[in-house]
Amino acid sequence: MNSDTQYEDSVSVMVLENIKNKLLHAFRTSAEPRTSAETENVSPPIGKSFQVNEELRRAKIDGAITWLRSELLEMRSQDRRLAQTLLGLNKEIQRLRRENGSLLLESDSHDL
Repeated sequence: MNSDTQYEDSVSVMVLENIKNKLLHAFRTSAEPRTSAETENVSPPIGKSFQVNEELRRAKIDGAITWLRSELLEMRSQDRRLAQTLLGLNKEIQRLRRENGSLLLESDSHDL
């Protein structure tokens, strides 16, 4: 694992931790004990409900971004492995061509 991948993994961990904290905060806020006015079927202030919904929306967006980042990291890893495989195959093809070329030259010299 190179330093870029380690850095991106660290960033992903920090983003996930941030999302976790936002979710905990959002649910902690919505789970606070209700006042007597709230228990009498009086709706909570609209601003508080909006804030909770906004936190949840942001948490969902952050989660989607984190998922995309992890998918892109996996795709990068697969691309690197594929590139290494292709380079190895190219080297092998070139080696076989050189060997085949030298074998053809040897057979031509025996025919003379």
